[in-house]
Amino acid sequence: MDRSECKSLDETLEASLSNYKEARSAAYYRVSTELAAKKNVNMERARNDLEEHKLICIPAGEVRPSG
Repeated sequence: MDRSECKSLDETLEASLSNYKEARSAAYYRVSTELAAKKNVNMERARNDLEEHKLICIPAGEVRPSG
């Protein structure tokens, strides 16, 4: 599997997590929890994408056991 895809998914998760934390700590969170909720959904999607990819990804140099 392409390691750049792993890195991209990991970076997407980190960015989504950062955006969610920013939305939660911002003053407007008290006014609009909807924005924070949308950021949370985006973060969870990114996390799921990364976890699904990890299930099928073979790190460079590793060989999948046969049988």
